[in-house]
Amino acid sequence: MTNRTKRIETLRNLLKERVVVLDGAMGTMIQNLNLTEEDFRGERFADYHMDIKGNNDILVITKPDVIRDIHLEFLRKGADILETNSFNATTIAQADYDMQEYVSEINLAAAKVAREACDIAEQEDGKPRFVTGVLGPTNRTASISPDVNDPGFRNTSFDELVTAYKQATHALLEGGVDTILIETIFDTLNAKAAIFAVKEVEDEVGYEIPIQ
Repeated sequence: MTNRTKRIETLRNLLKERVVVLDGAMGTMIQNLNLTEEDFRGERFADYHMDIKGNNDILVITKPDVIRDIHLEFLRKGADILETNSFNATTIAQADYDMQEYVSEINLAAAKVAREACDIAEQEDGKPRFVTGVLGPTNRTASISPDVNDPGFRNTSFDELVTAYKQATHALLEGGVDTILIETIFDTLNAKAAIFAVKEVEDEVGYEIPIQ
């Protein structure tokens, strides 16, 4: 039995005993820090060709200690499950910052930072902690036109969403997440694409991927 399998079994047993607490909103915690453009860029993207302030997901690469400390704050306040800082970590959403090529790296780092925080908290108090890999809604919708003058227009497709979600899921799993959380969906077809993607990855990796 792998460590991940043991954690999932522990989580399921815990759910039979009590309410399990998910962490809070990462975005507002980051905003409260008033980070600068230079903070977001770090050394890695110091000479990047466009502004990236507001791309919270990139902080797992440029400021991992900041994200880890936020995770730890939630855990020390009683959270059992951490959400990875990967809400916009798909090729579709990262296109706003021309950072599609870094998507796998972002998801991998997001999972590792959250896992590290859980390990620290477990060492402090002995309580089991878990990581769920976040798949956000993207900034496009597969079933609604963004143009009121052209109701038949779509700025993404089901297949494009599935491809993007599969890439993110593979990297999150590699980084050590226990489950996948499909979060803040405003279009049920986007949600269907995310579920379909996770199930395809499940077939590819050969083990169960619980979805929250």
